[in-house]
Amino acid sequence: MTSGGNQTIAASGAADSDVLIVGAGLAGLFLALELAPRACVVISPAPLGQAASSAWAQGGLAAALDPLDSADQHASDTINAGSGLVDPVVARLIAEEGPARVRDLITLGVPFDRTPDGALALSLEAAHSRPRVARVAGDLAGKAIMDALVAAVGASNHITVIEGVRAVGLLQDANHRVAGVVLRDSSGNLTTQTARQTVLCTGGTGGLFQVTTNPREARGDAIAMAYEAGALIADVEFVQFHPTAIDIGRDPAPLATEALRGEGATLRNRDGKRFMANYHTLEELAPRDEVARAIHSERASGRGAFLDCRSAVGIHFPEHFPTVFSACKSAGIDPRFEMIPIAPAAHYHMGGIVADFWGRSTLNGLSVCGECTSTGAHGANRLASNSLLEAVVFSHRIAQHLRDAELDAAGASIAHVPASLPHDALQILRGEMSSRCGVVRDATGLNQLIGTIDTLRTVHGAARPLVTAGLMATAALARKESRGGHFRSDFPDTGAPERSFLLSDFTDPAEKVAQS
Repeated sequence: MTSGGNQTIAASGAADSDVLIVGAGLAGLFLALELAPRACVVISPAPLGQAASSAWAQGGLAAALDPLDSADQHASDTINAGSGLVDPVVARLIAEEGPARVRDLITLGVPFDRTPDGALALSLEAAHSRPRVARVAGDLAGKAIMDALVAAVGASNHITVIEGVRAVGLLQDANHRVAGVVLRDSSGNLTTQTARQTVLCTGGTGGLFQVTTNPREARGDAIAMAYEAGALIADVEFVQFHPTAIDIGRDPAPLATEALRGEGATLRNRDGKRFMANYHTLEELAPRDEVARAIHSERASGRGAFLDCRSAVGIHFPEHFPTVFSACKSAGIDPRFEMIPIAPAAHYHMGGIVADFWGRSTLNGLSVCGECTSTGAHGANRLASNSLLEAVVFSHRIAQHLRDAELDAAGASIAHVPASLPHDALQILRGEMSSRCGVVRDATGLNQLIGTIDTLRTVHGAARPLVTAGLMATAALARKESRGGHFRSDFPDTGAPERSFLLSDFTDPAEKVAQS
């Protein structure tokens, strides 16, 4: 098929595969491995193991692995961090299944850090009541996990990987059943990949913001595709801004892991004065949203914000936190002897496509996993290092559900593929999202943002980034309170805990098929 925008693409009812996994980060690759021996196809926009947010995760994977810890405590911490919107059943589910999934990763060859007596070395991160974060070489957990998964996928004969293509539309038949995806290659050519079951594992929305720790390509395309296909979307206003992105003008911004504060690093202004006691009783180990707003306030006041690791880490920086050390040194900063300039950055999206306990969306034929989902695990504010945990727990559960299931085939199907958003328009959108829908929001800014999105849609059509950004801004405007990662300066108080849901008015697929 040829390239172009705003197209309707058709496919026959024959399925190319049983299970199609869109995305090759932790969620996608762990799911593919767990499906064995059932054959599956994995779609990877980049060469396997590259450009996945999972590989950039520094903190690690949270699980109640210490004998003095428990699933009850972990679930309680998760619920408390989520500001009233965490589903307690899901919190308990991921806490109970977490230790087994860590053991699965160890079996796959992930070299988690150990204590001298051979036990897992567990770190303390913000809002955890106990040390429970399994790490690799201080800040290399994501990379080490992905390296192990890529190696295991390469040795598996039930997995087919298609690289260098990106999903740009969901195929649906006349009964609304998802039948696969439309793919676009680097030259703009479109092809279809059909399946009896499609699983979206495509990551988050950080690339919609000017300052982010995510790959720039993480722009919420899956949310837009699923929304336009009629899937239920929830809680998209809740974005977690990591407080300590390294402020050296990079896009995306390198990250100074939360584990540094767990080790005792402090937050200081330009004059070297600690400031977190002015904002929260837990100081540096306060929940991420509180720390992000404190840093935002210090920067807005002109006092600046810095992470001081000189005493807590000092000369051990290169071996204990090699990723952060390398990023700092590349910008001429030596964190052993200098403070690190920091800024909040869009880091993790708590909302997304609604999924049940088995990862099923509200559309037949479509499951979802990872950051593009809303499972109820994170509520309004994700507990540190629970994202990798959620990904492996739900990947395992989806695999359990699909491994031996009788999967129905869809009929003839079609997909709508909008035009891509030009680079200049995307940069306008990213700037407006950061300034109007960032760490601190208000009605005036959100209305201005919605106006900008509407203007861009008039010129460029319903491009995926515009659809997702529009959903986020609309939900943020509708939530007239402050909760977790969503802070409204015009509504600073917290109201009753209510989730937000969005459902599109979409053209009936039966009519589309008939028209095609």
